[in-house]
Formats: sequence, structure tokens, C-alpha cells
Amino acid sequence: MSSSLVLPEVSGVMLLPECTLFPHGGLPLHIFEPRYREMLADSLETTCFFCVARLEGEETDDPATCTSSIGTVGLVRASREMDDGSSNLLLHGVIRVRFNEWINDASYPKARISPLPAVFEPETQSEAAIEALKEAAESALGEFSTEIGDAFYSMTESIDDPAILADVMAQQFIQNPTERHDLLEMESVAERIAWLCSHLSK
Repeated sequence: MSSSLVLPEVSGVMLLPECTLFPHGGLPLHIFEPRYREMLADSLETTCFFCVARLEGEETDDPATCTSSIGTVGLVRASREMDDGSSNLLLHGVIRVRFNEWINDASYPKARISPLPAVFEPETQSEAAIEALKEAAESALGEFSTEIGDAFYSMTESIDDPAILADVMAQQFIQNPTERHDLLEMESVAERIAWLCSHLSK
């Protein structure tokens, strides 16, 4: 996470079924519900941040009973309001967060959040971890065109942090909603990398 970004202590939260946003990934959204229109307006007037949380089952009046405790806070990169009041936007994932307390003072879900930094240890194994991830990516890209592979390598060639590379690859390659969220909630970066390498090599 860039040191120039200061996360809010309290953030609006969009509850979405079967949806996981990884840090350093992008999520296009169409905002049309009145409550989320209000959330977006408040976000754009203040920090430009809001969170995405996975909705688990039917939504209830208490988000703590129907959402995962871990999600991702994102930064609104671009937003365009349509004639009908809805908006199309791109949300850029910044960092995993824990939802510590849900606050009922707005029409939309809000939570007190704390960041969950991703640190790969031991640092001496960072190069080996990056190499293993890139080999796994080669396996996954084998069935695709050269252009797709070139685009991926261009996007990732300057990444020297295995935690960041793992999240970028998870965003791009893992499609199963449950597997995506399991990866998001996996505390150990080394475990995430091992899971990705095993999964993609198959």
C-alpha cells in the first residue's frame, strides 16, 4: 500500500454475493441501488474509498450475520454518473481489511475497519517465491494466445513483492468464487503462494 494513502477508520461497505476483490486488482461496478448511490456520493466527497464484502446467504439487517469478516478496501479510480442517476466506476483494490464493528448511522452498510498488511516471510525467500509464481503463471497461460501472455508479463514484470504478485495472479486467474474468497482470507502469504502454485500448475 502506498504510504501516501491514508485509510479511513470507518468506511462504507458494498455487500456483494459471489464477489471478491483482491488488493491490486480492479473491479468494474454499476451502482444503481439508492443506498449505494448515497455511499458513492459520500465516498467521492471525502476519501474516495469504500469496501467490498462478500455477502454470504440472504442479507439481514445486521451485516455481521451475513458477511465475511474480511474484505477489501478499494479506491475509486474513475466514476461516471449516468442520466438515470446510476454510476459506472472502477474500484482499485488497496488492502485487505477486517470489519471490526458495523455502524448503523446511514442508509448503506458502514463498518469500522482495520488494515491487514500482507508480508511475505522469510524475506530471503522472496526471489524464489516470485520465480515459483511466474512458473505457475506460465503453466496457466499455456493454453492462451501469445498476446495474452505478453500482456500478463508486461503487467507483472516490475513486481518484486511476492505478496503483491500473488494477489495480482489470484485476481486474474482464479474464477471460482469460493476459492477466491478462501485465498483472500488466507492469513499466511506463503500459504497463498503455495496454493496458487499448486492450483495453477494443474
